[in-house]
Amino acid sequence: MSDPERVWFRLMRLDARIRLAITARLKDVGLSVAQCDVLTTLTEREGMSQQELAQRLYVTKGNISGLIDRLEAAKLVERRSIASDRRSHAIHLTPEGRTAAAAGIKAQRVFVGDSLGVLGAGELVELERLILKLRDRVRYLQQGVRPQEESAA
Repeated sequence: MSDPERVWFRLMRLDARIRLAITARLKDVGLSVAQCDVLTTLTEREGMSQQELAQRLYVTKGNISGLIDRLEAAKLVERRSIASDRRSHAIHLTPEGRTAAAAGIKAQRVFVGDSLGVLGAGELVELERLILKLRDRVRYLQQGVRPQEESAA
């Protein structure tokens, strides 16, 4: 039987291994994880402001600004003025950025297929259920609120 601390450490080590594996695969296509995050986010919705991107990616405005500067210098994104707000810019992919995003998405899909793809349908359903349960618990703890079932006890 596993205790929570042992499972926690296994989860943290798995997270580190996944990050290292993804980092290596994205490096092979010329991207960092952060760059790939921005590019793939823009494939879902172009024209976001830097502030919207920062919020969506859970990074600071300063971090996103530097990241966009580097992506723009690499000709992967471009800033376009927003007519209604001269201080803000909409971020758009360039053709090279679309190609890089597609390569990053492909690298991630291959990794997911090679890792999670070996699990059966039932195992994936159960893993997702447990991940969502843990995610909700962490959200409660972040907000300083106890889940309903505990407050009634």
